[in-house]
Amino acid sequence: MFVFSLILSFLSLSIYILLRRSGRRRGRLPPGNLGLPWIGETVQLISAYKTENPEPFIDDRVGRYGSVFTTHLFGEPTVFSADPETNRFILLNEGRLFESSYPGSISNLLGRHSLLLMRGSLHKRMHSLTTSFANSAIIRDHLLLDIDRLVRLNMDSWTARVLLMEEAKKITFQLTVKQLMSFDPCEWTENLMKEYMLVIEGFFTIPLPIFSTTYRKAIQARGKVAEALSLVVRDRRRAAEGGEIKNDMLAALLEEQGGFSDEQIVDFMLALLVAGYETTSTIMTLAVKFLTETPLALAQLKHEHEEIRLKRGETDALLWEDYKSMSFTQCVVNETLRVANIISGVFRRAITDVTIKESYTIPKGWKVFASFRGVHMDNHHFKDARVFNPWRWQNYSEATSTINMFNPFGGGPRRCPGAELARVELSVFLHRLVTQFSWEAIEQDKLVFFPTTRTQKRYPITIQRLKQGVVE
Repeated sequence: MFVFSLILSFLSLSIYILLRRSGRRRGRLPPGNLGLPWIGETVQLISAYKTENPEPFIDDRVGRYGSVFTTHLFGEPTVFSADPETNRFILLNEGRLFESSYPGSISNLLGRHSLLLMRGSLHKRMHSLTTSFANSAIIRDHLLLDIDRLVRLNMDSWTARVLLMEEAKKITFQLTVKQLMSFDPCEWTENLMKEYMLVIEGFFTIPLPIFSTTYRKAIQARGKVAEALSLVVRDRRRAAEGGEIKNDMLAALLEEQGGFSDEQIVDFMLALLVAGYETTSTIMTLAVKFLTETPLALAQLKHEHEEIRLKRGETDALLWEDYKSMSFTQCVVNETLRVANIISGVFRRAITDVTIKESYTIPKGWKVFASFRGVHMDNHHFKDARVFNPWRWQNYSEATSTINMFNPFGGGPRRCPGAELARVELSVFLHRLVTQFSWEAIEQDKLVFFPTTRTQKRYPITIQRLKQGVVE
């Protein structure tokens, strides 16, 4: 055992020296530790993110090496940035100095034509199309009614005890399927969601079926989801040729000048389901958790939404003007996004040798991780950063001084095109929740951040229905 450890240490040191020499030939690498051969520091990162407090993984290294450091994650040497200026530089130089690059497990499960992995002109086309379909005017004129309807439809079926994260996932999956393909909730959408949940579980696993049962099941589920979506695409393509046009994302893809193949459309829609389903449902759940643990914030939110409800009078449907008047709600949304960090950061690969912080060089081909969490949870950038405080966003001077450090939706050419849509969905969800229900958490539920951000017990709550603000 001692000999084996000695060999591993020698190999690790050898690889580290070679990489450092390589870095010195091109320019100085940021300081850091590459860890064990092949494994690097991946085990330490995963172990930290499987707990309620992953901060020490970043804090310890920032304390030793600074806000930009060298590490080795998911099989590749990586420059890790918890520095807001460096992150901004990385995001804004997409396609020039850096390109999108993710672990093999994510790439294989999403498909090479997913928006997350596309590059160049194809990415620009797809990103532009998605942005145009999820802008404020489209949400106001076409999507808001469906968002409100499906939120209420799901809440009408709630019993006295619910697992909030599961209910939120149903809502966001149904919303995303409706916006993509015009399907209302049915047996087909329920079956699709079951397979899709298996796909999500395969993220950040070892991308080899022989070593990972979870990954093997995820790949099989991915095939079933792709097959189901392919049938829809083929049917809709035939219908479109016959003059039958629907007002959804799939119709826009089929009508796009220059055309997309069925494979491109399927990969694209499969990835959008991730963006619309997993992330937004988690934010919904955590917003409720943080509000429940911060009674003053919950009371102020309830007051805002009760005023909106009373002003609306007999009209039950939410209007765009109602959404735009939810000022404190947007503070809650911002703070939930900042504390939860559903998107912990983004992976990029250096296209060429890149100089950062004036004195460090990222070698060509190296991975880069721009950590949003590392910035959002830093007390130097956000006062009492690890405290849920939505009022910080009401303070104009504090909000404006930190806005360039706040990147919950990424930035640059790859900024999430559904950012506004996610805000609307969360705002509508909170409005219906606080005006129709009171609730209590059944038990303590911890947050974990790997493979995705979630609560361990899916946040069980007991609910009571309200009638015009009074418990029934």
